[in-house]
Amino acid sequence: MDAIGDQWRAERPDLGDLLPMELFGRVYRIAALMGERVERVYQPFGITRAEFDVLATLRRSGEPYNLSPKQLSDTLMLTTGGMTGRLDRLEKAGLIERQPNLDDRRSLRAQLTPSGKDTVDKAVAAGLELQRQILAKLAPDDARRLADLLRELLAAARY
Repeated sequence: MDAIGDQWRAERPDLGDLLPMELFGRVYRIAALMGERVERVYQPFGITRAEFDVLATLRRSGEPYNLSPKQLSDTLMLTTGGMTGRLDRLEKAGLIERQPNLDDRRSLRAQLTPSGKDTVDKAVAAGLELQRQILAKLAPDDARRLADLLRELLAAARY
């Protein structure tokens, strides 16, 4: 990002301060690199990051680990069509099952199976360990401050 910033400064000095470009470029690159690494961590569990997100959302919801596809779609910011494909794959793998929705007989709810719960519990621990290893490059106080700053930045981006 430093080199990119230097190139823009040379070619377009009129742009002024390039800190926003450098900052968001780094955030984007961190997200992309970590996304690839986490994807590899989840492979031994037979799931993708996208599938992990569904399993993790169900797991975090608490017992009985059961949500409607709409609740999952809203939480994961997906279309219902995209969610259906993920649920189909997870059901085929035996990690979720679709249960009748007691509140609305016209719909189903996705529920973690015991195998799904075991898979997501192992995968979340493996992913968190990778994240801890990377974050260990920062002093604990710096990591906490970075988390606080990113929370503020995320709130500003949602505005």
